[in-house]
Amino acid sequence: MNQRPLKIGITCYPSLGGSGVVATELGKLLAEQGHQVHFIAHSIPFRLGSFHKNICYHEVEVNDYYVFRYPPYDLSLASKMAQVANMQQLDVLHVHYAVPHAVCAFLAKKMVGDQLKVVTTLHGTDITVLAQDESLKDLIRLAINESDAVTAVSQDLISETRELLDITRDIDLTYNFVDPRVYYPRDVDALRLDYAQPGEKILMHISNFRPVKRVGDVLEIFARVNEEVPSKLLLVGEGPDLPKIQCRIQELGLNDRVFFLGKKDEIAHVISMADVLLLPSEKESFGLVALEAMGCGVPTVGSEAGGIPELVAHGETGFLAPIGDTDAMAEYAIRILKDDGLRDNLRKACLERATTMFSNDRIRKEYEQIYYRVLGQEVGELNPVCG
Repeated sequence: MNQRPLKIGITCYPSLGGSGVVATELGKLLAEQGHQVHFIAHSIPFRLGSFHKNICYHEVEVNDYYVFRYPPYDLSLASKMAQVANMQQLDVLHVHYAVPHAVCAFLAKKMVGDQLKVVTTLHGTDITVLAQDESLKDLIRLAINESDAVTAVSQDLISETRELLDITRDIDLTYNFVDPRVYYPRDVDALRLDYAQPGEKILMHISNFRPVKRVGDVLEIFARVNEEVPSKLLLVGEGPDLPKIQCRIQELGLNDRVFFLGKKDEIAHVISMADVLLLPSEKESFGLVALEAMGCGVPTVGSEAGGIPELVAHGETGFLAPIGDTDAMAEYAIRILKDDGLRDNLRKACLERATTMFSNDRIRKEYEQIYYRVLGQEVGELNPVCG
């Protein structure tokens, strides 16, 4: 790397969601390159793990002064950002989600000065959900327009941001990524036997089990597949729709065919058990779980929602159908499970696509270029795509 190492502050939701995973893994990659990374959040990011060279964590403590009806976390975060920026002489604050993190970074920059640059990454919910709220639109628009650079994890999210908020500034298309040192096909033959008999196939769904994930569609797809291909379904995660899903499983008579695995932090071994990942979501700004599956050589059958078509190459690394078309998705899954040659070709294509287009080195370099660009320094070899 020709440019000097940077001092980078990162703020994300530390305990849940794909955005926190991506932000934490990015921080670890940047630290490996010699940058100093400072995580600023209310708790240690769950993917940070043990000691890492060049990484520090700064806890945000909320003032509980009795006049405050609600603890002012946003103000405490902004104050902590400014404090860390001053003490550590940060070059960049990279915040994940416009609300509240980019707003807090804007306040921190006002306290510290224009030498501190703010990079905001949009992951989806800040646009697809929060920007639908008229009371928040102006705040989100301010956070985006006042950032020194803005990135989004899919072209679909860029388009939606422009449409909903009338944003005209450049937004860098910077996809999510997987680390091939973590996501690769594991030897899980013994583990599979805990759930499926020899000859049975395994379908998998991983989510937060909210209505937008259409987990009911997962069950309809699986019921149809199981009629033709002896299979088991593994459900990974927790969420509000789980009681409803349990009732539907009983109605379909699939109690002995479906397993609930709960939440899993280290997911590569679990994903490697699957023959097909099901992702029939109503909305996905990117679909990180499909990329994690791709890194493990597992094809996805899912919907044409949001950014999924940018990730899953239809007919090459999986198959996509219109939202709610469970018959088509079931047929695609059956086709994969019955055709060993097709499944092997999909597996090879998944591994190739994950380690090229969505590789950790590629995306890390794109973020580095953005940092150097906002600091007015020379941009390196890869040019980020603007939408």
